[in-house]
Amino acid sequence: MRNSTPPPSSPTRRALLGASLAVAVTGVLAACSGSDSGSGSGHGGHGSGGAAPAGFVDPAGAEVAAAEKKRGSGPVRTVRLTAAATPLDLGDRTVRSWSYGGDLPGREVRVTAGDTLALTLANHLPESTSLHWHGIALRNDMDGVPGVTQKPVAPGADFTYRFTVPHPGTYWFHPHSGVQQDRGLYAPLIVDDPKEPLSYDKEWVVVLDDWVDGVDGSTPDAVLKELSAGMGGSGGGHSGHDMPGMSGMSMKRDASPSATASGPSRMMMGATSELLGGDAGDVQYPHYLVNGRTAKSPSSFRARPGDRIRIRFVNAGGDTAFRVALGGHEMTVTHTDGSPVRHAKTDALLLGMGERYDVLVTAGDGVFPLTALAEGKKASALAVLRTGPGAAPSATTRPRELDGRLLTADKLRAADAVALPSREPDRTVRLQLTGGMAAYDWAFNKKPYTADQRYAVKAGERVRLVFANSTSMWHPVHLHGHTFSLASVAGGPRKDTAIVLPNGTLTVDFDADNPGLWMVHCHNVYHSEAGMMTVLGYRRD
Repeated sequence: MRNSTPPPSSPTRRALLGASLAVAVTGVLAACSGSDSGSGSGHGGHGSGGAAPAGFVDPAGAEVAAAEKKRGSGPVRTVRLTAAATPLDLGDRTVRSWSYGGDLPGREVRVTAGDTLALTLANHLPESTSLHWHGIALRNDMDGVPGVTQKPVAPGADFTYRFTVPHPGTYWFHPHSGVQQDRGLYAPLIVDDPKEPLSYDKEWVVVLDDWVDGVDGSTPDAVLKELSAGMGGSGGGHSGHDMPGMSGMSMKRDASPSATASGPSRMMMGATSELLGGDAGDVQYPHYLVNGRTAKSPSSFRARPGDRIRIRFVNAGGDTAFRVALGGHEMTVTHTDGSPVRHAKTDALLLGMGERYDVLVTAGDGVFPLTALAEGKKASALAVLRTGPGAAPSATTRPRELDGRLLTADKLRAADAVALPSREPDRTVRLQLTGGMAAYDWAFNKKPYTADQRYAVKAGERVRLVFANSTSMWHPVHLHGHTFSLASVAGGPRKDTAIVLPNGTLTVDFDADNPGLWMVHCHNVYHSEAGMMTVLGYRRD
C-alpha cells in the first residue's frame, strides 16, 4: 500500500456548471408529460450562490424565511466542524484522506427535534466544499448544494449552517461537492424525539461505507475519471446499455489492469445481484467498513444479555448496496429514513446508498457478528456485538440470517402518525433514468445535469414523481428537503431515498410544503456526478 495525500481534484461537472451561475443563463428545459419547467438567472441573497431564476422561489427568499419561521426556533446547538486532510486508522491499515475532525465517520452531531442547529464548517481542504443535510426538511439556503442554494465554501473559509431541525430520526451529512463524499467526509446526525415512544436500553449507530481513497494511490476523483472515459475499447464488467447490438452482453477486460499514477483500475467487473436486478455496481473497492473499520479489525459494541438495543443503520457508501444481518438475532424495523413505520420483523435488511433503517434487537449472550454484505461484490464488512466472553468472529463470517427473511422498503407501511393522506396528485413529473456504462452518460430524460434545469412545482400541490429506469443498473434516488410516500402500496412508508431497479418504475408522492430549489439525484455519487441529477423548483406566486 502507498499512502499519499490526495491531490486537489480536477473540476467536476457540478463545479464547472456552478461556476457559470454568475453569468446569465437562458433556455428552457423541455417539460415532461404533466410537468412544466423553465430557467432563469440573477443574484440571490445569503446562501443562494447567485442563483435566483426568474419566476422561481429564491433559496434565500421571503417564502423560505416564512416557512422557517413556522418551524419555530428552539434552543441553539452550536457545533464547529473542521474538514481537513488527515491520516485515518481503518483498523488494519492507515490511509491519508479527508475527514471531519480526523474521525471516521465524523463525530456524531446530536440534537433534539425543534432545536436550532448552528454548525460552522471550517474548510481546511485544498478545494471548495459544502455540507448537505441528508433527509432534513430544512430551509432551502442551508441545503448545501453549491451553485443552487449556496456559494461553495472556499479553502480557508468558514460557513455557518443555521436552521431549525423539525423532525426526529436518523440522518447524516456529507458534501454535495464533486465526489468528496467518497472520501471520509460524512457523519451521522441524530435527532432525538422529546416524546420518544420506543423503549430501549442502549443505542448503536452503525455507518456502512465502501472505501478506496488513499489505497495504492487511488482517489475518488481518479475513479470518476476512469469511469467517465467509458468502456471504450477496454471493455468492462457491465452490459453494453445503449450500444446497438450489445444489450445483455458482458465485455471482457484485462484481469490484471496495470497500475497508473492514480492507482490501479477500480472499474467493477462481473458483480451481479438478483436482489438488485443485475449489475451490482461500477466500482471495485478494496475495503468495506463498519464505523470506519475493516473486517480484519472490527469495532465492537458492548451490552448485557437481555438488553434492548436500538440500532441506527446508515449507508454512507458511494457505489455499494449492503445486505445487513446480526448473527443470532431477529430485528424489528421501527423506522426508515427517519420516519416511523408499523413495526416489522426481519432477519436481514437491504440498504441502498443514502438509506437509513432503525431496528430493535434483544441482545443474546455471547459474541455476535454484525455483517454487512457488499451486495453482489463478493465482500463484506463486519462489526461485533459483545455481551460476554468469547472469540471474535472471523472477517469472512456469514451469519445464516443474511439468507433468511429479507425486508425491503416496499414491504413496510408508514406509522399512522406520518402516513401521507390519500389524495390525487395535482402534478406529475416523469423522470426517465437513462444512460449506461459504455459512455458513462447517466442522466434524467437523456439530459445530463445543467445548472439551469428546473422542473416546476407549486406550494400546496400533491406532486407525483415517476422514476422510470430504462438502464441496466439499479439507482437509489434521493429527493432533498422533503419525504415522499411509496405510491405503489397503500400507506407506503415515508422516505427520502429509494431504490429503482433496472427496467423498473418507482412512483412516489409528496406534498410541496417546503419552498425553494431542491435537488433530485441518484445517490450513487459517480452516477450523479456524471449527470443523473436535476432540480425541482417552486414557482413564485
